[in-house]
This record gives sequence, C-alpha cells and structure tokens, in this order.
Amino acid sequence: MSKALEMGKSSATGSFHLLLGVVCSTVIMAIGTILLGMLLPAEGVGLYGMAMIPASIINFFRDWGINSALTKEIANLRAAGKDSKIQDVIVSGVIFEVISGAVLSLVCFIIAQPLALLINPLGASELSQYISIMSLSIFAGALVAAAQGIFVGYERMKLNSFTQVFQATVKTALGPLLIVLGFGVLGAVTAAMVSILAGGIISILIVYYVLFRPLRKSNGCKCDIKKTLKPMLKFGIPLTVSTIVIGVLPQVFALSMSFYAGLGDVAAGNNFGWMMGNYFTAVNFSVLLTFVSFPVATALFPVFSKLNPEKEPELVKTVFASSVKYTSLLLVPATLMLITLAAPLVNTLFPKEGIIASLFLVNAEPKFPFAPTFLVLSAAINLFALVGNISLGTFQSGIGKTAQIMKQSLLSLAVGLPLAYLLVGFSYSLGGSDGLISASYAVIGGLIGYILSSMPGMVWGLIWSWKNYRVKADFKISVKIFTASFIASLTTYLLISLLIVPYWAMLLAGFAVFVIVYLAMIPILGAVNRTDIDNFKAMFSGLGLVSKILNLAFIFMSKLCRSNPKNEDLKNHFSQ
Repeated sequence: MSKALEMGKSSATGSFHLLLGVVCSTVIMAIGTILLGMLLPAEGVGLYGMAMIPASIINFFRDWGINSALTKEIANLRAAGKDSKIQDVIVSGVIFEVISGAVLSLVCFIIAQPLALLINPLGASELSQYISIMSLSIFAGALVAAAQGIFVGYERMKLNSFTQVFQATVKTALGPLLIVLGFGVLGAVTAAMVSILAGGIISILIVYYVLFRPLRKSNGCKCDIKKTLKPMLKFGIPLTVSTIVIGVLPQVFALSMSFYAGLGDVAAGNNFGWMMGNYFTAVNFSVLLTFVSFPVATALFPVFSKLNPEKEPELVKTVFASSVKYTSLLLVPATLMLITLAAPLVNTLFPKEGIIASLFLVNAEPKFPFAPTFLVLSAAINLFALVGNISLGTFQSGIGKTAQIMKQSLLSLAVGLPLAYLLVGFSYSLGGSDGLISASYAVIGGLIGYILSSMPGMVWGLIWSWKNYRVKADFKISVKIFTASFIASLTTYLLISLLIVPYWAMLLAGFAVFVIVYLAMIPILGAVNRTDIDNFKAMFSGLGLVSKILNLAFIFMSKLCRSNPKNEDLKNHFSQ
C-alpha cells in the first residue's frame, strides 16, 4: 500500500472516530436543543442565544494558537521519535491555557453589565446575570481546548470523542431538567456552563492519567516552560488572529442582528428576542453539518503536519486534492439536503401546538416561522468546500504557514466589520414601518454579510496555495459532486412540494429520496469510479459494523460506475 493510501486510511480512521464523537455529541445536544426550543418561548431561546455571545467572543482571545500548537508539536515529536520532549509541551500548553482562561473569565464577569447594555438595553439586568454565569465557561473551555489539542496530537480520537459525548450528555440532561423545575432561561444557561466545566475537568484528568503520567514516570519532572512556549506561540499567535476573526466575526454579526432585530420585535409588538430566537434555532440546525467538516479537517491536520512540501510536492498535491474531494462528497450533499428539507425539519420539531398535537396535521403552524429561511442562508457557506476552503486552513496550519492565514483573516475582518453594521442596518431599513419584516431583513442581511465577508480571504488563500505549492481542488470533480447533489436536491424538492402530508412524513420521504438519488448520481456522473470505491473500502476497513454498512453503499455505487474507467487520476495519485 502506498504512502498516500496509508495516510488516507489513518486519516479516515481518525476522522471516523472524530465523526463518531461529533455525531453522538451533536445528536445528544440536538435533543437538548429541541427540548429547549419546546420548553422555552421563542424570546427565551433568543435570550439564551444572546447570553452565549460575550463569552464566545472573549473565548477566542484566550488560546493564542496554543491548542493547534499542542497538536502540531506533539505530532511532530512523535513522528521524529522524540517522545521524551512531549512532557514539556503538555505542561507548558496546559499551564498557559489555564492562566489565560482564568484571567479572561474574570474580565468577562466584571464587564457583564456593560456587555448586557450593549446587546439588550431594555433587559440588561436579566441578561447580565446570564453573562456572569457564562463567564466561567471561558476557563472551562481552556481546559477542554488544551485536552483536545493533546488528544489530536496523539491521534487518540476516541478520547476526544468520549469527552465530547460526556459534555453533551451533561448539558442535555441538566438543561431541560432545570427548565422544567422552573428556572427557565437561567436553568438553560447554567446547564451550558456546567457541561463545559464538567467536560474540561474530565478531559484534563484523562490527559494526566492516560497520556502524561507515563511520560512523567520515564522522564522525570523537569520543564522549561518559557523555552517551550516560545516556538509554540511563534506558531500559534498568527493563527490566533485567524481564529479570532473566524470566531468573532459571526458573533459581531449576531450582536448587530440582536440590536436591530430587537427594535423590530418591539415595533411589531413581540417580546425582545423573538426574531433572534428564530435565528438561533436555525444556527443550531446548521451545526449539524459539523458532522462532516470538523472531523475531516481535524483528522487531516496531523497528516499535513507530517508532510514536507519541498521534499514531497506531489504527495502534498495528492493529499490536498483528495481531502477536498472526499470532504465535498460528504459535506456538499449534506448541506443541500439540509437546505432542501429546512422547512419540514424545523416545523416537524417545533410546531406551535407541540409535536404530539401536530403529528396528524398538514401544514401545522410553526413556532419559529422564519427559522427555515435563516437556516438556508446559514448553511449555504458550507458549499465553499467545493473549492477547498475547509482543506485550505488545515493545509496551511499543517505546514506552518500561519502568518498567511492571519493575513487572509485580516482581509475578511476588514470586509466583515463594516458589513456587520452597514448591511444589517440597511437591510433593517428596507422593512419600513413593518417591525416584523424589518427584524427578519436585519437577520437576512447579517447572514448574507457574513457569507460575503468570508470570500476575500478564502480566494486569496486559494490563489496563494496554488502559486506557492501548486495545490488545488479538482474543479471538474467538484462540479460533478455539486451536480449530483443538486439533482438529488431538486428531485427531493419536487417530491415534497407535491406531498400533502404532515411535516414529519415529508421529512422522512425527502431524506430517503435524497440519499438514494445522490448515491446513484455520483457514479453515473463520474464523480466517483471503481478506483475511488476501492480506496474508500481500504480507508474505511477495520471499522467493524460501520464498514459493513458503508459497504452496502459502496456495492450500490459500484454497480452504477462507468465500466473500466480510463481516467483514474486518484489511483495514480495514491500510487505515487
């Protein structure tokens, strides 16, 4: 087996374990989110989402790239057989994360009242209480981030998955319980904070007992923190700028949307936070797409870290092109499926009269009527996977070009900041005197603005990567993947538009049709061939029951593949 295929198999296995963790944790958290949406009024969902914003923003200023540096340094040291130096890396990274997390938690707690006034002047007293509680999540998040960086560096994806599932379980169990007990939004916020803290504590304990203690026994306890942190910060600080921009920019848009949508709520006679409740409901559903994007990108990081672009340029091209292709094969159809089924999905889970009462109703009145539209826009950005945006950041980080990532992110920031206020405000004004329409336009403007702001940095990064390393997506394959996904989406849309059934039946029928049509179209259009399928089988072998389930899809696609394909580019790539 070639080096590329071996790396692909390792990455796929790691990606699977990450995917399993993400799927399980996201499904568990989705259950909690659904229950939260059922138990809280729309404005309560909006307040809960707004309470998360300040801590989320401040949290991005905590890491300074140490999380990624931990992964890279540990992966490099393991590859070089220098396990004795890993102890210093772990100690230094954890200490840095703990101190920065504690300091910023305190800062967030102190300025909770001014932050609440910025978001919601009409209800600042209540909101500041929620922000104060969430301030502790910054410290807790530092523990989680440090542990995850270590787990991925060791390629111990199962440990990463376990901590994710544990954290999700705590949040999902505690949140609805506290709401039912009468604590309302306060209970939901408290549950969110406690879950992160519990996840952080259990993660650090696992790091110590499973990974660190064996090193300590064999290497003693000497550690030069300052010396160890210096190269880690040199790598991580430029990356931090990117992380801040990527993480903070959507929150800045959310702040702007909260202000203008709140004005519209008041003008329309709704409680403050009603329209943002629709927005946060949509965003929670778009998080489902992390099933694909996060595991693949995270698992590929150690792979790119092991590559030398100067010594292995062809292998670098292969891994990059393959990562774009395989990410797109999963993420693009998932995105278009979510877009196509947005209305039946949201309306099935959140009917105004409750799920039980709506089981046999056609066109049941929705609790969040604007959420499907917001979901379509919030999910659309994932289609950029076709040109390689997900693989791009992982590739650049893996080869150590964090300064370039910083420059790309600053460009997006320069475009995004004015859009966050000008476009949202302008969109709000288009609604005129109709408060409901104005509030919805403000959110739509924010979502469009965020998509637009991400494009300049992405385009620059793709051009830079091609110019310096000749890496790019196979755009012919990307077009075929999109075409197959679009055909599945159009077929599904036509079907559900003809059905006169409850939303849940429409959702199930749409899901089944989309999957079948997509699996049929990708081999028919030549997006995959038998060589690809053989590679998939090799990469996903050894996964037990999952392999057997996937094999059913592989057999189905193989029967529809073009016979004796002449173009076996991927096979040639893997053989290099």
